Amino acid sequence: MPSLRTFYALLATQVISLIGSRMTGVAIGIQIFQDTGQSSPLLLAAFFAELPGMAGGSLTGLLADRWDRRRVIMLGDAGQALGTCLLLASFAGGVFELWHLYAVMLLQGIFATIQSPASQASITMLVPENHRDRANGLSEMGFPLAGVVAPLLAGTLYALVGVTGVMVVDLLTFLVAFTVVARITIPRPAASEDAEALGGSLWRDLSGGWRYLAGRHALLIMVLYLSFVFFLLNGPLELAIPYLISRTGSESTAGALMSLMSLGALAGAGAVAVAGRVGDRMRVILLGYLMVGVMLVAYGMAYHPVALGVILFVLFFPLPLAGALFTSLLQAKTPPDLQGRVFALTGQFFTLTTPFSFVLTGWLVDRVLEPAVGGPGWSHIAPLVGSEAGAGMGLLLVLTGALVLAATLLIAANPAIRHLERDLPGYQVGAEAATPPDVLVPGETIQPAG
Repeated sequence: MPSLRTFYALLATQVISLIGSRMTGVAIGIQIFQDTGQSSPLLLAAFFAELPGMAGGSLTGLLADRWDRRRVIMLGDAGQALGTCLLLASFAGGVFELWHLYAVMLLQGIFATIQSPASQASITMLVPENHRDRANGLSEMGFPLAGVVAPLLAGTLYALVGVTGVMVVDLLTFLVAFTVVARITIPRPAASEDAEALGGSLWRDLSGGWRYLAGRHALLIMVLYLSFVFFLLNGPLELAIPYLISRTGSESTAGALMSLMSLGALAGAGAVAVAGRVGDRMRVILLGYLMVGVMLVAYGMAYHPVALGVILFVLFFPLPLAGALFTSLLQAKTPPDLQGRVFALTGQFFTLTTPFSFVLTGWLVDRVLEPAVGGPGWSHIAPLVGSEAGAGMGLLLVLTGALVLAATLLIAANPAIRHLERDLPGYQVGAEAATPPDVLVPGETIQPAG
């Protein structure tokens, strides 16, 4: 099937490019930490990379819906490669300053925000509906796979060729991805009745994604629930390094346990890819987040490295799995010519609270919870999380897990949410729209390629 072959080619090259980008991130992190002895510059760089996604959802989504999505993906790749070139010139010329990194992270964040909705919406045009769970599972595997592979390659290459050599390798991976994308075809979506009803002026086009979600209350509530869960999770999960070192007393053990996070996420995404098609997506998503809540509580209480390893693997298993299935759900329920705006808007919701989660987590741990360990009243909490260093972080993890459980049980008690996939009506493609021969119209029966 030509569209599936195109998807697999696009996916493979984008994963290769992602590994290259993650390698550059690791190498720059090593270099900056060696030069400054501080980790705060890297956290600030991450903030600048996230900033465009927090602010630019509506505009980038409209670009994905109005422009050729292949060209949007190429633009995203080229912009991020430009940032790497600027950093390479800065390091190679011996003039690097931290503000160069912040500016480049902002630039790359802009182009990543442009590219992301176009990439997600392209899956609908390249993959039949009955293959989409597998396709999204494979897409979700890219990030944890890069998380496993990139640090190993970057550490080895950094010792041999330094930070500039790693960036050259990153640029080579970009050239591979860019060349492949330039040679493929991503069909344009046919006009839908929903998009035509929501369109008109520029403002109506820009707000089309929001108005589409607002008209589907159960779907909007689910997006808001996921945004809240991500707010709860982002900060506490970033405590892995200090928490695991405190619990185990060993940097090497903490590193090994952290690798199990990526392996768990990789396995979860792989499970969707192997399954191919999940019948009741909403049930699996909700059960997945219930599992996350339970594992977070256990994570905050565990001490032994073996127990921590099992918990971390199981904790990260449902996250990409649920992400892949919710992406498939959006693809099935959103008209293809609105998907860029809807994916951009949901991505904006999901990232909007991330900085606040980091800031609140840091304040709670450093100013409240860790100083309280061993203090008055802590004896009532000690049987749960202990009274050693790290117990304050453990308590935060337990409380976070309890909140995730409570939020998930509350949302699952709503029949409109549980039956969202079954009850939410589909979309209509305008009869006057010409559909390219290889565009898959929802509702067609398509036999898998032999």
